[in-house]
This record gives sequence, C-alpha cells and structure tokens, in this order.
Amino acid sequence: MDAPVPITDPADTRLDDIRDLNSSDKRPDLPGGKGLVVAEGNLVVPRLAASRFPVRQVVGFAHRLEQLRQVAVSAPEVARGLEGVPFYEVSRDVLAAVAGFDMHRGVVATADRAEEPSPQSVLDGLPSDNRVIAVLEGVGDHENIGALFRNAAGLGVGAVLLGAGCADPLYRRVVRVSMGHVLRTPFAHIGARPTTWQRGLADLQSRGYRVVAMTPNTDSTLSEAVAGADKVAVMVGAEGPGLTEHAMRAADVRAKIPMSPGTDSLNVATSAAIGFYAAQF
Repeated sequence: MDAPVPITDPADTRLDDIRDLNSSDKRPDLPGGKGLVVAEGNLVVPRLAASRFPVRQVVGFAHRLEQLRQVAVSAPEVARGLEGVPFYEVSRDVLAAVAGFDMHRGVVATADRAEEPSPQSVLDGLPSDNRVIAVLEGVGDHENIGALFRNAAGLGVGAVLLGAGCADPLYRRVVRVSMGHVLRTPFAHIGARPTTWQRGLADLQSRGYRVVAMTPNTDSTLSEAVAGADKVAVMVGAEGPGLTEHAMRAADVRAKIPMSPGTDSLNVATSAAIGFYAAQF
C-alpha cells in the first residue's frame, strides 16, 4: 500500500467516485452512470479488495486507513487487491461534504463492476459437495437483498440466482447490509422476463437440485419438502406478494414454514434463512 495522499478540498476531482452518494440521480453506483461498486467500513472494504471487483481508490480518515493497512499485512488476498490503489486521507468534514452525509465508518472504497458470469458458469464453479443455492424472484428491496446475501453466506449457500424483478445486488445499500458478502457469494441473473425467466430452473433440476418454492399457501412443510434431497434450490419471492404462480409451477415442490396462530408470514430474508438452514442441516 502506498502512503495516503492528503486531500483537504471537498471539490477535488479525485474524490468524484464518492461524490453525492445519497443522491437519487447522481449516485456513482448507478448502473447507468459510473456503475461503481461502493464499500464502506473496515469490515466491508477488505472484502471488496479480496473480491473479483477491481478497486479504484480508498478514501478515509487517517486511523481508518492505518487499520486497513494492518488488515492487508495479515491478509495477502486483501493486499493484492489494494496493490497500486491510490489512498486519499480526508477529514470527517471533507468526507461528509463529498458524500453528502456523515460517513461515520470513516473509510470508503470504490471498484469497477466486473462482468457478471452466466448462471451456468456459476453453477459449474460450485464445489461438488455444495448442497444449497438460493433463487430470488421480484425481491426489489435493497435491504432484503443485502440481508439475503448475508444469510446465504452465513449458512453455506453456494450461490444466489436472481430471477425477474430483483433489485441491483451491487447497490451501495446492498453491499453495506450484506456486510460485503454480496461481493464474495457468486450470483447471476437467470432472466429478465417475468413470465419466462423460470425456464432457467430446468438447468438446476437437471443438475440434481430440488427446487423448493417458499409459500404459506400450501400444505407441505419445509422439513417435508427438503427431506431426502441431496441438493436444494430455495426459492423466495417478493415481500408481500411472494412468488408468482409461474415460478411455483416451475418448482418441484411448494413448502411453508409452520407458523404460530395469528401470523401468516415472515420477512423474506428471515424466511430464506430458515429455508437455507433446513436444506443445509
């Protein structure tokens, strides 16, 4: 890591990668704009550095940059990702003025988006003992996407496949809520059309995955649905409406989580986590 370069002027163009992070139409992470990946904090920035996304720059407070340097000393994959990357040291006031809000985590990094792999290459790259993958449809809330990726990483899910209507998995809030695990967990989009993306599930089934559609509207319980399956694709839908009928028809089985009287559903990320656990263990 090179020595940090101090920047005291918020208008300095070297900080444009992180300018207006809270702007709805000028954010640098918008796919139609710069399309950058933005990582915040000393837990997430090292995960960005160790990922497939090429880091462009790191900006932060002096002590946060030193903490990151210490992480890189003991983590060769992080050091490799930061090699030759410019480091800019700023004050809290400067960082807040540039980003548009007080970034109390004190360090932020940007990276270019890497080309997204195909679903087939993601599945081909999974280890032979992988048991569980996730399939999402219509999950448009960024925090839910982030929580799903964090749950997937924690419960040994090998990959996340995104069907129609899902939010951008590389949006800044997704990266933050996932604790950077969206940068480490393989993902790919199956398709964009609401009534045809489900055809991609046939490839999962041909590879031995039992596709389990999570829905409260069935008599089959989750434990029954995953019993005896060597590999499971846990499929969840949007908060509220859930999976479409097209998606559920393409699944092998529908499954519900038994609920206490007076309740009918859980948050989609929570439901998925229960599905991951049931399929994995």
